[in-house]
This record gives sequence, C-alpha cells and structure tokens, in this order.
Amino acid sequence: MNMEKELKINNVGIKAYTAINAKLWVVIPVILLAGLLVTLMYNHHADFSWNGFVEGFDQNFLVFFAIGAFAQLVDGTLGMGYGATSTSFLLAYGVPPVISSTGVHVAEMFTTGASAISHHKFGNINKKLVKNLLIPGVLGSVAGAYLLSDVINGDVIKPFIAVYMIVLAVVIIKKALAKTIVKKKTKKLGILATFGGFMDAVGGGGWGPIVTSTLLGRGRNPRYTIGSVNAAEFAISFASGITFMLFGGIHGWQVIIGLILGGVIAAPLGAYLVNKIKRKPMMVAVGVLIILLSLKTLSKIIVNIF
Repeated sequence: MNMEKELKINNVGIKAYTAINAKLWVVIPVILLAGLLVTLMYNHHADFSWNGFVEGFDQNFLVFFAIGAFAQLVDGTLGMGYGATSTSFLLAYGVPPVISSTGVHVAEMFTTGASAISHHKFGNINKKLVKNLLIPGVLGSVAGAYLLSDVINGDVIKPFIAVYMIVLAVVIIKKALAKTIVKKKTKKLGILATFGGFMDAVGGGGWGPIVTSTLLGRGRNPRYTIGSVNAAEFAISFASGITFMLFGGIHGWQVIIGLILGGVIAAPLGAYLVNKIKRKPMMVAVGVLIILLSLKTLSKIIVNIF
C-alpha cells in the first residue's frame, strides 16, 4: 500500500513538472515579448504620433508587410529563409544594410516567438536539440550584431551581404536537390550554432540555411529539426535584436512594424504547412528567388560605382 501511494505521489509530481515545463515554452516567449513591447513603447513613444501612425500606412508599409508575411511562410515551412528572403527583398527595395538587418532581427524577435509557440502547439520541437543550439547561437549572434552596428560600415559590406545571400541560396538549392540522405551523428553542434548565429546577425540571415540545412543533411527528422531550429531562433533573434538596440539604436520603424505584422500573421500558417507541402520544389523556388534579388542588388551597386 505504501509503495502504491509513493508511486501515485511520484506520478502526480512528474505530471505536474511536465505540465509546468510545457507551459514555460509558451510563457517565456510571451513574457519576453510583452516586456520588449512595453520598453520600446516607453523609450520611443515620441516617435509614434497619430499623424505619423496614419501617414505610415502607405505603399512602402504594404510592401514591408508583404515581405514579412512571405518570408515567415518560407521560414515556417522550410525551417530556413526568413532572414535571407526578407533581407534580399529589403536590399533590392533600396533599404540600407544596417536598417535592413536591424529591422529583420527586431521583427524576428516577435515572428520567431510566434513561430516557436506555434511549433510547440503542433508538437514539432525536440527540447534537447533546442538546448544544445541555444547558448552558442546567442553568443554568435551578439558578436555579429555588435560588429555590424558599431564597427562595420554598412555601405562597404552591402555587396558582400548580397554575395553571401547568393551563397545561402545555393546552399538551399543544393540541399533540395540532394539524393537520399544517410543519417549521421551530428557533431560539434555548438560550433555550428555559433557560426550560424554570427553570420545571421552580420548578413541579415543565415541561421536557418546554415543550421537547419546542416542538420537535415545529416538525416535528422525534418519536422523536429525545423520546429527546434525555429524555437532556438527566437533566443538568437532576441539577443541580436537587443544588441542592435543598445549599440545602433532603432531606425526604420515602418520596416520593423510591417515585417512584424506580416510575420506574426503568417507564423501559425507556416507551422501548420510544415508537413503539408513538398519541400524540394519550394526550396528550389526560394533559392532562385533569393539569387535573383541579390543579383538585382549587386547590379544597382555596380551601376552606382560606374
């Protein structure tokens, strides 16, 4: 009898711990996002007059909204491509690199939070994988964000970012066209996450193409890999976004709000579609689109030089 009571008590304790642990995956992003929103409104309330708010809803805002929605659909379904897609579009539209990268990462603080919650709801997360990616990814993203906001000249790095986007697009296409993948043990997750976080912050994208494509290339389950990398990306985006705010300030509110609203609305749909669409054709299409946008950006730079 005593043993049965002990077992019942232990089972109740385990269930309670599991329930609390499950809620934390939703509660933590919500608290962080609410705190960030309040801080931004308090520090920048002077920038948000009613006239400025009304005037902000113009053609440019609709473009940024559409970019945010499309990029989040790509990221939610493929586990990669939000930064690469949105940055390529923004650069091609004429947005400067620092504003583009800052806008993308501040927006990602909200969109990846919504995406992480959505993937958790649909049971797409491997918690052990998330924990292994989290700290190294955050450290890499903070270092990259600091360099871009306080050390590197955005105009100088712009053509390099465009070339980097083409490389990411080639990686995406290559992974899509790869034949049957043999499952291999993933080693040095910390180094992979650090490199992915750093390049994501400096280039305005790359966490998904670098981390997700590597893990999928080693035969990991697509559903749990995409969900877990998306969940970890919330912390990476949050860290780089805060770093951009501290060292570079916040610029381009119209870009940020457009990307946030478009991305948050599209996040649940992306998480739902992760197992509903054919990945290979989508990955090839996204890769080709990023290459075309990056070539357009490079052609503009070359024309301005000559």
